[in-house]
Amino acid sequence: MTSWTGALDRLARLVLVWAAVAMPAIAPAQSIESVLSPGKVIEGHVKVEDDCKACHVRFDRAAQDRLCMDCHKDVGQDVRAKAGFHGRLKPQACNECHTDHKGRGAKIIELDKQRFDHAQTDYVLRGKHVKTECDKCHEPAKKWRAAPSDCNACHRKDDVHKGSLGPKCADCHTENDWKEAKFDHSKTRFALEGKHVDTKCGDCHKNKADYKDAPRTCIGCHKKDDDGNKGHKGLYGEKCDSCHNAKAWKPSTFNHDTDTKYVLRGRHVKTKCADCHSGHLYKVKTPTDCYSCHKKDDKHKETLGKDCGACHTERDWKEKAKFDHDKTDFPLLGKHADAKCDACHKSQMFKEAPKQCIGCHKKEDKHEGTLGEKCGDCHGERDWKTTKGRFDHDKTKFQLRNAHAPAKLKCDACHKDLKSFRKTAIECYACHRKDDKHEAQLGRQCESCHTDRDWKVPGYDHNKTRYPLVGKHMKVTCKDCHLTPRYKDAARECYACHKKEDKHKLVFGTKCESCHNARSWAIWDFDHDRRSEYKLDGAHRKVACEACHTRPAPAGRDFAALGSDCLSCHRKDDVHDGGFGARCDQCHVSDNWKKVSNRTLRGSAPPDRPRWMGWLQ
Repeated sequence: MTSWTGALDRLARLVLVWAAVAMPAIAPAQSIESVLSPGKVIEGHVKVEDDCKACHVRFDRAAQDRLCMDCHKDVGQDVRAKAGFHGRLKPQACNECHTDHKGRGAKIIELDKQRFDHAQTDYVLRGKHVKTECDKCHEPAKKWRAAPSDCNACHRKDDVHKGSLGPKCADCHTENDWKEAKFDHSKTRFALEGKHVDTKCGDCHKNKADYKDAPRTCIGCHKKDDDGNKGHKGLYGEKCDSCHNAKAWKPSTFNHDTDTKYVLRGRHVKTKCADCHSGHLYKVKTPTDCYSCHKKDDKHKETLGKDCGACHTERDWKEKAKFDHDKTDFPLLGKHADAKCDACHKSQMFKEAPKQCIGCHKKEDKHEGTLGEKCGDCHGERDWKTTKGRFDHDKTKFQLRNAHAPAKLKCDACHKDLKSFRKTAIECYACHRKDDKHEAQLGRQCESCHTDRDWKVPGYDHNKTRYPLVGKHMKVTCKDCHLTPRYKDAARECYACHKKEDKHKLVFGTKCESCHNARSWAIWDFDHDRRSEYKLDGAHRKVACEACHTRPAPAGRDFAALGSDCLSCHRKDDVHDGGFGARCDQCHVSDNWKKVSNRTLRGSAPPDRPRWMGWLQ
């Protein structure tokens, strides 16, 4: 023990001697930390090798982690967000895995590819990705974290669709097998139904580079079926689904009774489609009238027109005719029932007979066509002259009500003769112009105030005018303001009606409403502090308005010009005769004229400086 103690003592003395001799020469270029450095740093840390504080904090090992993440910001962000590989690790010091000062060529990032748990990253390996070599996704010259996570980044060369379906490969493919598709066709614009469910993709999608190019119309895939011997050869158009469905090509689902405007009856039910539809279904319109198909069967040679169905039925062409005129567009009523056929049908072309009254009764029209050709609106088939109960005036543009009712008003009161029924004006003013006491000043819309019950107005809503009535104005009678029926002549200004009540004699102008209101003339209110540039204080608050405002207001003004300085009103009170100028407020206060402020003892400040500066002189 003694020999060891002596040896250690001698060694300590040698270190102290070396430090005393060598340190002064080293100190200018290096610090004590660099001298005591355990070794060189890696190539990536060379720039901070001489700056120990870039990675270390004296006496604080925990601070080193913070300095590491200040430089390696992406790792620091993962740790704070608890994302990525470093963010999912249990809390530990950086130097437990990455230890420096082992030389320039040292590898402080050692990754065991066999034991590395990829589930600790933001990209969990599944399916065939589990056995994929690392360098297939991670390029040597880039950081591990720089590897892309989207399918298209690695499998672009495998995309047989050439980008036509977008970059989201996982919508259809899985990690287990690239050819294994989990695509849900029902989410597209063409949901698979019936036999389409078992059809292979390639049968419709001929171009794998662009699946969206596949046709969605039936004819796009089934044209060869339509062109075949059993097909329609394009005569029935391209809307196959109007007759067929995806369950089975046959039988046809077309219902002629509900899907068309032509219901099949009698022998038409068993007739083949091609017997009537001989041309292109959408280019050649199939006729629906009997004559187009049965022209050769018309023994009347068109003398009775082409409406065969008026007499014949679909059951049998030779079936005995039972013509019923009531089933036509012109049922026979009244005196028409007794009229002979040739009275209306002048020839064998029965369809040419007119159906309008005017066609036969034009010579009896005393209105001379002014009421149009609808004679049936007023006249009936029983008697041409009887119109009572037939014509309803309420169906016209002018309904008869109250004083206009037929019992009180005759037709000729408005209609001058039989030719002027339709052209009679419906405006009130047209008939009541002579009754207009307003002399057209209120316009011609009499109905806005008057009614058809009585010409006198029971109650007018003045709030709809430019002058709503409020306060005591609501109790005022109309004639107090409206001296004549020319109502718009009435003025809207207060002064026009209240001139005699103006006790101010125009001192405050003609805008009475600036102080007074409609509730009561004696109730007035004027906030001098807010509505003027001169705020009232002290004894000024008790002074009457007329004490300062003595002159009448000029035209267009609320009051005559008035000075804001004290002498404008107190010149007669100035016992100094102007000896101390016009700044009375330097000595006097507004509470009491005789009360003098003590600040005058210390002098006064010039007008362009604050008063306290005058007091300090």
